Parts: sequence; structure tokens; C-alpha cells
Amino acid sequence: MFSEKRYARLKWACRRGMLELDVLLMPFVESGFHELNESDKVEFERLLTSDDPDLFAWFMGHQRCEDAELRRMVEHILSRVKV
Repeated sequence: MFSEKRYARLKWACRRGMLELDVLLMPFVESGFHELNESDKVEFERLLTSDDPDLFAWFMGHQRCEDAELRRMVEHILSRVKV
């Protein structure tokens, strides 16, 4: 289970060096993270350990993430922000 301290660290990790990533990750961690099951929360935490250029390429569709679980998380986040 994610403690408040662990969640706070996760939320801080969503603050990236690219505005495009901040716009995707910050709203997701604030509104969608708590709806995830425990294994998906761990995958989201693992996603945040990726480098910004990789995250940017995956979210913008310039490159396909080779890790199936991370790719699924990227797709989930994108599905929440698309209107």
C-alpha cells in the first residue's frame, strides 16, 4: 500500500523537466492514481524512473515503449487525458 510519504515522493517525481510531461503526469497522479490497483501503482512508480526523453517519445507517439507493462500504463494515462 502507498503511504502518504510514498505518494508525496511519487507526486514530486511527476514534476519533470518538460512541460509536456508535467501536463500529463501531474493531473493523472492527482486524479487517476488512487483508482489504480496496487500492481498498476507500482508500474506507474516504475514508469517515473524512465528518462524524460523516453517518456516524451512514448507519450507523443514518436517511439513505442518496448516494455509491455510500461506501454500499457502510458496508454492508460493517455486515455484519461484524451477528449
